[in-house]
Amino acid sequence: ALCLLGSGAQDFGPTRFICTSVPVDADMCGASVAAGGAEELRSNVLQLRETVLQQKETILSQKETIRELTTKLGRCESQSTLDSGPGEARAGGGRKQPGSGKNTMGDLSRTPAAETLSQLGQTLQSLKTRLENLEQYSRLNSSSQTNSLKDLLQSKIDDLERQVLSRVNTLEEGKGGPKNDTEERVKIESALTSLHQRISELEKGQKDNRPGDKFQLTFPLRTNYMYAKVKKSLPEMYAFTVCMWLKSSAAPGVGTPFSYAVPGQANELVLIEWGNNPMEILINDKVAKLPFVINDGKWHHICVTWTTRDGVWEAYQDGTQGGNGENLAPYHPIKPQGVLVLGQEQDTLGGGFDATQAFVGELAHFNIWDRKLTPGEVYNLATCSTKALSGNVIAWAESHIEIFGGATKWTFEACRQIN
Repeated sequence: ALCLLGSGAQDFGPTRFICTSVPVDADMCGASVAAGGAEELRSNVLQLRETVLQQKETILSQKETIRELTTKLGRCESQSTLDSGPGEARAGGGRKQPGSGKNTMGDLSRTPAAETLSQLGQTLQSLKTRLENLEQYSRLNSSSQTNSLKDLLQSKIDDLERQVLSRVNTLEEGKGGPKNDTEERVKIESALTSLHQRISELEKGQKDNRPGDKFQLTFPLRTNYMYAKVKKSLPEMYAFTVCMWLKSSAAPGVGTPFSYAVPGQANELVLIEWGNNPMEILINDKVAKLPFVINDGKWHHICVTWTTRDGVWEAYQDGTQGGNGENLAPYHPIKPQGVLVLGQEQDTLGGGFDATQAFVGELAHFNIWDRKLTPGEVYNLATCSTKALSGNVIAWAESHIEIFGGATKWTFEACRQIN
């Protein structure tokens, strides 16, 4: 081995000798360059080692994430299997896909039996309320046929209540298997369907004897299939007033009284109270919080006015202005040719309903104007005055409304209570 030392006269302080193995006939300068290349190679190796260590840490982290997700998926699958009845395929992901044409009545079989019976009990209560309205009608319009139908329906409701109560008692005692639960549910649902049809026939008979606007819609359950559709769309509007009567005791949040969607914008105009949030008005996805408090089980009249100039809005409850603001979608006109739905929030044009956002309660006298109403005009509506106006864009009339999924109609009560 040959040890090289510089022959210059400079003093570098403490000196370190670098020894490199060189053949006897090799060029000394070339050996010096080779030494520098080895140092650079050593640096590259260290960098590569650091990169490999980092990648190893990333892989370990990803493996841990995969294990965690696999565990969660396993829990979901086991829960879904428990919730499914015998012979049923496990349900897919939550929300109904647009255009599937399937409602959640079929999904009842995937809920625990106690919850299913609870929903059936609520449906029974809704049918009983409808029957009470029919009884009031029959007292005013005495008819032997009406009375005999009413007695028959009352008897069927009593029988169904006994069946539901018996099933609940069996569940509480821990008796009955999944097969029995499914059979019992099918029997009760069949009876409810028959009962619903008979009551609808009776209500249809009384509809012919009342004015076209003296009716209300009822949405007794939070579903993704009960709704009403307004047959007419909205024109382009640079201002509007929307008013309606609402009655609900739902919590948390009454849901979505109405939604208007247009191509490319599902939230063109929406009124919604979801979860623990206050009621909100959405225009082109812009939001204003409203001061309404209506989920006390009583009828309330609400109105919202808006103009595109500066996005100025006002909110009225029971004839009195309770809030106002500006900069709500300023200079954005309400677009035409959309779909107007009562009782559901649209995620797609005319569909994409989510049961958690559905309206639960009763709705009536839904009217829309293409201008801002005066406080006096709003007050006339809230007090059921004979001077009250009908909407010049959307007027409340049975001929303008289509109902789907078991949403029901009967005689409007609120103005009778006020008068």
